[in-house]
Amino acid sequence: MSPRITVVCGSGGVGKTTTSAAIGLAAARAGERVLVVTVDPARRLAQALGAGEIGHEPVSIECDGPGTLQVSMLDTKAGWDSLIRRHARDAATAERILRNPLYDNITSRFVDSHDYIAMEQVNELSGRGDLDLVVIDTPPSRNALDLLDAPRRMREFFGGRLLQWLTLPYRSRVLSLASRPFLQIADRLLGAKFLGDIVEFFTLLQSMEAGFVRRARDVEALLTSERVQFTVVTTAEPAASTEALHLVSELRARRYDVERIVVNRVEPTPGSPAESLPGAPEVASRAQMTHEAPALSALADIRHAHGRRTATAARHAARVSALAAAGARVTVVNESRADVGAGALEEIATVVSRG
Repeated sequence: MSPRITVVCGSGGVGKTTTSAAIGLAAARAGERVLVVTVDPARRLAQALGAGEIGHEPVSIECDGPGTLQVSMLDTKAGWDSLIRRHARDAATAERILRNPLYDNITSRFVDSHDYIAMEQVNELSGRGDLDLVVIDTPPSRNALDLLDAPRRMREFFGGRLLQWLTLPYRSRVLSLASRPFLQIADRLLGAKFLGDIVEFFTLLQSMEAGFVRRARDVEALLTSERVQFTVVTTAEPAASTEALHLVSELRARRYDVERIVVNRVEPTPGSPAESLPGAPEVASRAQMTHEAPALSALADIRHAHGRRTATAARHAARVSALAAAGARVTVVNESRADVGAGALEEIATVVSRG
């Protein structure tokens, strides 16, 4: 049985990586076999889970439940190496590409390189029969859209004029003769070996076009299937929640299933001033009993802080309502008084597990 896939998106600084880890932790505690993959170069996932260094190979995490939890970090180099070996027409061709002096430089700098490999890994993981759930932690939202569009752009690259132009002179004898003066100049400026390396790399790359294009289409089909759901993470602040609504709209325009919006750090409606802040009851009691200036001043400060929290709670409630109007299920995580990290992770996992 193939695993479900949850893709977690959101703008920067909204707790997206911690939420990804919390979704995985909650599912593992419920008895599922879970893998959380981060493609976020900030590498905050290990800290949130209390783990050591996370790399390309999955690392097991203690989850205090009947399921299992593993985490891994996308390795672009390892992903490209695997992809070349998979799509090359034979082992010798694969080794020629991997040994090409331009290979590491081009694949590390290639536009969409990281994004495309991330989507390739999603496609690979979708066939894992030993997992129930794969959670993908994406980069901030504008980049997340780039990530999701990478398969389409890879298809367009292989069918585009740039690759055709780079390789046509060496596939057409007539054109090769016509372009010889240009090549002779390029040889003198760049060196024949450098130019030859470029030609060989792109010619061999084009020989793998069918495999690349087929896999790109597979990924595009997977992302719109019922097995893949998207979770958008935000806060209730205006900029972040506006970005979240834009992201929901863009995801739906691509026919993706936006299953949930998680709203982190929401200020709950406070109770009375004497109950809502630490130490407030004692301050209020002392002010009423003594009427001393310091006690009265402290009580005024408490009331002022209570007023600010009440206004923030009202503003957050309005933003949560606007997010709910987008049509997805909304999960609200109240402002945490715990330290960011393990405490916040536990709180979000608890809320997420309740639905």
